[in-house]
Amino acid sequence: MENRVVVTICGEDYTFVAEESAGYMQKVGTYVSEKMNEVLADAHVGRTDAAVLTATNITDELFKSQSAAEKLRAQIKGYLDEASRAQSEVSELKREVFRLQQRLEAKSNQNR
Repeated sequence: MENRVVVTICGEDYTFVAEESAGYMQKVGTYVSEKMNEVLADAHVGRTDAAVLTATNITDELFKSQSAAEKLRAQIKGYLDEASRAQSEVSELKREVFRLQQRLEAKSNQNR
């Protein structure tokens, strides 16, 4: 279901239509507004330029977050592969212990 949400960004109201909750869209709008206000305060540019700079800054954050997430996924995959190898090694060692116990029992039975 689509939600219609009025979000204020830099003093202007915008109506967003989205699947996400109203609370989430307000959070997004607040984030964009804060970033726009930072650019407007720091760069002393007009709203159009501030919007472009804000979009560029947020896109930079997105790309860096995506890169960090991909690195974490690769690291997790490495850990999972390592855990799988360790599990296989444990299984092999258990089989070896079982074989050794059988040999020991067989020798013990021969010596009786």
